[in-house]
Amino acid sequence: MRIALLEDEHEQAQNIRWIMSERDHQCDTFASGQEFLGAVLHRSYDLMILDWQIPDMPGIDVLRSVRAQLDWPLPAIFLTQRDTEEDIVSALDAGADDYLAKPAREAELVARINALVRRSNPDNDQAVLAYGPFRINTQQRSIHLHGQALNLTDKDFDLTLFLFRNQGRLLTREMLLERVWGMTRNLNTRTVDTHMSRLRRRLGLNPENGFRIKTIYQRGYRLEAIKATDSPHTMTNTAAHA
Repeated sequence: MRIALLEDEHEQAQNIRWIMSERDHQCDTFASGQEFLGAVLHRSYDLMILDWQIPDMPGIDVLRSVRAQLDWPLPAIFLTQRDTEEDIVSALDAGADDYLAKPAREAELVARINALVRRSNPDNDQAVLAYGPFRINTQQRSIHLHGQALNLTDKDFDLTLFLFRNQGRLLTREMLLERVWGMTRNLNTRTVDTHMSRLRRRLGLNPENGFRIKTIYQRGYRLEAIKATDSPHTMTNTAAHA
């Protein structure tokens, strides 16, 4: 899991980073709200931990900015010395999913993070995932469409699984390179475009099958579910009976 931490106290940041690394999580630390925002909005994270009292902008304003600009609900935990009922309510109303007062107990912090990730990704432990006519078997690494097995490479499978698990979320080319190709920075982004073009055909991502990959100009891609009423076939039939 990849975590973004907003904490301006160096010792605190290093301690949380060590705790996360001991659990095999990658934790990127940021001492300013602006730096944190730039990273969260343009990179791929699974969770964010925020302090409230940050020199350049309050953590609660940082969270509000993330919620206003990010097109999917990235899980967020506040970890701060502010612990009044008013503070907790304000943070939760601003979009926080959980709230811990400093100093946090290590075991409790880890348990709350794990619980939040489970709630945010309920299908991560399932062997077979169903998305419309698609069935993805994560153990056998196979994908079926309308009961028919699709002929996919290992990388096609990884990319498809990541797309469906992040359905509706804008995925930049950089995110895809990091999460599907193993953070290979030297890989040309055209590799992503080539795989996406091929995947559209191999998966049959069209209105008839209920999904499409939408290209977001100069940003990346988003897998979108298509309602039956959005299908050109449906609109044609409707017009014919008008």
